[in-house]
Amino acid sequence: MKKFNFGMKKWFGMTSLAAVLVLGACSSGGDASGSDASLGSQVDHKIIGIDPGAGIMNAAQKAVTDYGLSDWTLVEGSGAAMTATLDKAIKKKDPIVVTGWTPHWMFSKYDLKYLEDPKKSFGEAEEIHTIARQGLEQDHPEAYQFLDKFEWTEEEMGEIMIAIQGGTTAEQAAKDFVKAHPERVAEWTDGITPVSGDTVTLAFVAWDSEIASFSLVQEIMQDKLGFTVKGLQVEAGPMWLGVAQGDADASLAAWLPLTHADYWDKYQDKIEDLGANMKGVKTGLVVPAYVEANSIEDLVDAK
Repeated sequence: MKKFNFGMKKWFGMTSLAAVLVLGACSSGGDASGSDASLGSQVDHKIIGIDPGAGIMNAAQKAVTDYGLSDWTLVEGSGAAMTATLDKAIKKKDPIVVTGWTPHWMFSKYDLKYLEDPKKSFGEAEEIHTIARQGLEQDHPEAYQFLDKFEWTEEEMGEIMIAIQGGTTAEQAAKDFVKAHPERVAEWTDGITPVSGDTVTLAFVAWDSEIASFSLVQEIMQDKLGFTVKGLQVEAGPMWLGVAQGDADASLAAWLPLTHADYWDKYQDKIEDLGANMKGVKTGLVVPAYVEANSIEDLVDAK
């Protein structure tokens, strides 16, 4: 069984990774590569994020402080508004900066780059972990065995996310993945004896990445292992609480060690960490490739 030690000082409290900043283009629609004005001036020093409770908003605010971006205003928004604004800006080739993360479908759809973060406001690379309620191994050993074995790559997750973004239902995208990658499914299910309708509940947050992982695991556990898998879609806090209290059997959506640091500190003695189901995930400020900025330091206006 994979284990992870989080004996590190947390940098900031975060409640959800579903958060994005957009430095919206100014009304003049100036091209980022052709204007003499600073990037901040071009976008009216507005930083547009998503819901205020999202964890990455705390990271964004930390970056604003760390890099002395005192002229910038962090405006609350939504994930849907962010992606719509990003798409509009890229079509017009307007300057825009988002707080992005991988895995996310926008990296497959658009030509984007991370801004360097020398002050490490966003920390180091993270992992997405599978957490389970205490007693799951005894109650549903086959489910525990599968969840403990399941680990996939950013590229594999991207297949499902892009399909969903293109209009395919999450359920069908998962079925298509299973059909296209029988060898991977065999790796995850090898040696596990199928059951007959045992019910398990998996909690997940409605982020594109977690919808993809839940949908795939649900499809495999039901089609190949005989389980009935129920989904419990909640915010990050209730997700952790649900697993800790046994309202959910497990979740594949624990971002550690930073994004969900507060939840780990609160619930680590009440849940079981099965280890990473995806490694090397990343968060940070992201811009389209045509924007000349290469570091968060480049957002500071020259005096």
